[in-house]
Amino acid sequence: MASYDRPRAGGSPRPPATKGTWWYAAVAGEAAGSFSARVRTRTRRGCLGAVLLLTVVYAGLVLTATGRRWGDAAMTGRRADAVAVTLLREHPSLTGLTTLSLVLGCVLLLATGLIRRRYALTGLAAGGVVTALAVTGLLQRYAPRPRAADTAGLLSSGFPSAQTTLALGVAFGLALVVPYRLRSVAVGAATLWAAAVGAHTLAAGQHRPGDVIAAALVVLAVFCGLLALLARKGKVRPGARRGPAAPGLPVTVPLALLAAAGLGAGLWLLGDTLALPATAPYDPAELRLAHRCGQALAAGVVAATGLVLLGLLRRVDIEGAPTPYRLGGPFVEAAGVPADAEVVGPFTEDLDHEIS
Repeated sequence: MASYDRPRAGGSPRPPATKGTWWYAAVAGEAAGSFSARVRTRTRRGCLGAVLLLTVVYAGLVLTATGRRWGDAAMTGRRADAVAVTLLREHPSLTGLTTLSLVLGCVLLLATGLIRRRYALTGLAAGGVVTALAVTGLLQRYAPRPRAADTAGLLSSGFPSAQTTLALGVAFGLALVVPYRLRSVAVGAATLWAAAVGAHTLAAGQHRPGDVIAAALVVLAVFCGLLALLARKGKVRPGARRGPAAPGLPVTVPLALLAAAGLGAGLWLLGDTLALPATAPYDPAELRLAHRCGQALAAGVVAATGLVLLGLLRRVDIEGAPTPYRLGGPFVEAAGVPADAEVVGPFTEDLDHEIS
């Protein structure tokens, strides 16, 4: 009991057992080393790191001539990639299926939150998706870039990719509305789907690899900011040690392999593809290599962002069941409250305690 909390005259000089009371828990939640403060710090650092990486990607792949040449080569190289050409020719319905999957993903996100009656978090998840799409649209419209004529007749830069932003936004939004034990399964599977959506946009020539990479970083920055806001509001709680890790292994292991293989292969091939000549003609083998390098890097970055989000939310329960606080001590005993009864509030009915 603090020095300014004193029992009334005639009360017991023995301080009450205040461990676990709600007001001490509230004060502990604002402490520098509290659980909420740690979650807020790491999610805020994740947001700032994603923004920094987004700036590096924009400067390297959009503003520099070498980055633009590599992106153009990756887009042109899809025609020289027999695997991509054959897949799109034999399955022309993939474009329609991709659009339908995006619509179903949005419906799944909203339905999951509404069925579980997590209305506030459902609205927050939907707001995160809308915010990411808004940032994507603003970057596409107002971010400085070279003129379309500089791209030699190719598609103008769609930096970042709206399709990948929507798909990965739905994947990250599921982290707010699904049960704690199913988070790894839901987010991991949805991230794999988002990587497939990004790969289709590259194979179809709708976006460059840098557009998909930038979309993943935009979504990561937005949702890390939302998680930092939730932690600041005290809406995060320690999760169970046997949480979503073990049930999610069938999904997170392939996601980790995709991230490692994609980033490793993409960075290994990047050195060769950046050495393209400044002017045409280009070797078709070099263009095909640039396309595969872009596919690997984009898939690796999308998978890595999903793993980063799951790592930031490790053993973090969002808006879980409130921690049951119990009161004890002489004041509760004097009021005749049974030992196993729950007491709501810091004071008993006889108000045998005052705070001055």
